[in-house]
This record gives sequence, structure tokens and C-alpha cells, in this order.
Amino acid sequence: MSIRHGLLALLAGGPRYGSRLRTEFEARTGGTWPLNVGQVYTTLGRLERDGLVVQDGADQAGRALYALTEAGRAELRSWYARPVRRADPPRDELAIKLVLAVGADDIDVREVLEAQRRHVTQALHDHVRRRAEALARAPEHPAEMARLLVLEQLVFHAEAEARWLDHCEARLLRLTRDREPGHPADDQEP
Repeated sequence: MSIRHGLLALLAGGPRYGSRLRTEFEARTGGTWPLNVGQVYTTLGRLERDGLVVQDGADQAGRALYALTEAGRAELRSWYARPVRRADPPRDELAIKLVLAVGADDIDVREVLEAQRRHVTQALHDHVRRRAEALARAPEHPAEMARLLVLEQLVFHAEAEARWLDHCEARLLRLTRDREPGHPADDQEP
């Protein structure tokens, strides 16, 4: 997730102070990706160092306001125009856990799969419930539509993970069956 670009996008709406940016970011993303206010100010410092934002006075409470520079607007336009790269996927803890469990002598991979399946099923149920609640509010406001899109993305990811877990289990069952003595795979020549 690009906090850097998320903050630039929020600042496109006008100058804001750090904790307001944090609150707006969390509201726009449906509370899915909470930010630490220190993380926001650290990122703002880097954006300022890179010439993408400037401090633009203070509000009535004395909080420093940040505003986009022309370079910041150009960077934001460039970010929106670029596709999100999938060539270097992030490390996925579940995939790492499963591949290591497959080679471990004292771990039942099916138990690992079943624990994850229970978790993803509950998460999917929660996401679907929250999506239904969002739909019932008839999202007419852009922030509500953004929240709905995030919830739908979470639903689709949970569904994909559940399908992948099913695939992993089927693959492991075939592997186990193929290694059993007397299985037709044993009769085949190399």
C-alpha cells in the first residue's frame, strides 16, 4: 500500500494537517488499513523533503497544514496513470507457512489448512455482512462508495483464498495418494 500516494491524493482536495489526513485515509478505506499518526507525519516529512508537499501555514488550533506542490500534483497524476505492478508480489505469510509445513516432519499440513479455512470463512462472513450493511445505506456519497469498493475487494480476496486453500488440500491429497504403495502411479516407468 502506498501511504505516500494516499496522502498526496487526500491533499489534492486542499491543505490538511496530519491527524486529519489519517482520519480521512481511514474513512476513505472503510477503516480497513489503519494508519499510525506518527507514520503519517514521517511520510509527510519525506514528501516535503522530496518537494511534493510544503507546509502551508497553520489552522486555528496551530496545527501545521500541508499542501501539494506542482511536483506533488504531477507525481499524483503519474501514480493514477500507472498500473499497480504484480510482477513482484509481496511475501505472503500463508504461502510461506504452507510450503514450509509441507517439508516439516512433525506438522500436519491439513490441520494448518483447516485452521486457515476456518479463519478465512469467518473473515468472508464478516466482509459480506459489512458489505450488505454498506449497500443498505445506499452509497450516494463518494466516501461511502469508496468504502463499498474496499469491502468488495476484501470479499473477493477472501473468496480467492478459500478457493486456493481448497486447491492446496486437493493437491496434497493427490500427492499423498500417489505415494501410497500399490497406487497406479507406482507401476509407471520413470
